[in-house]
Amino acid sequence: MLELLIKVLASYLVGSLNGSLVVGRLCGGVDIRNEGSGNAGSANALRTRGKVFAFWVLLIDTVKGWLAAHVIADLHLPNLASDAMLAPWVAVSCAFAAIVGHIYPVWFGFRGGKGVATLMGAVFGLQASALVPVLLTWLAALALTGFVALASILASCALCLVLLLTGGQAALPLETFGVLCVLLILFTHRSNLARLRAGTEPRARRLLHVRRASR
Repeated sequence: MLELLIKVLASYLVGSLNGSLVVGRLCGGVDIRNEGSGNAGSANALRTRGKVFAFWVLLIDTVKGWLAAHVIADLHLPNLASDAMLAPWVAVSCAFAAIVGHIYPVWFGFRGGKGVATLMGAVFGLQASALVPVLLTWLAALALTGFVALASILASCALCLVLLLTGGQAALPLETFGVLCVLLILFTHRSNLARLRAGTEPRARRLLHVRRASR
């Protein structure tokens, strides 16, 4: 149990290194939570600070999810005995802790992003094959609707479905992770869902321009 708690805490702390806020501090103290949508994620970084800034934000936020699920979870901690009953839950617990850290970063006043990029990195660390249908769902939803938030929500649902279809007792930790991620992504996008219902959610205009030009 102690090993699991230490790894989960380490994953949360790594997850709390929010990419946009780290890059912002390196770029003269920029805080994109005061710009655009106010979200500390790569989408708002792209809208407010451009492609280079957003690239580094996306890279940091994705890599930290992978680090938690694949590196921290697999670390050997000396003088700590592993619990065989908890072993299947270590990786998914670390992955989820990193996502929570991104959303509620202890280093930045518990005001972070919405967790999608970190989720993608965590999935790559847990079960890389699941990324294919997830990314295809995200791209298709974004291309068809132009709503980044809706694409992110549908991608998390696709992830949950993929993990649930694996079936079997051995897959229970991954299935639980998938369900919890859908609930978390729905929660972090609750304001987007309200705007979608009200018809005020902004679209990805650049992508829509490409779609119209191709017709």
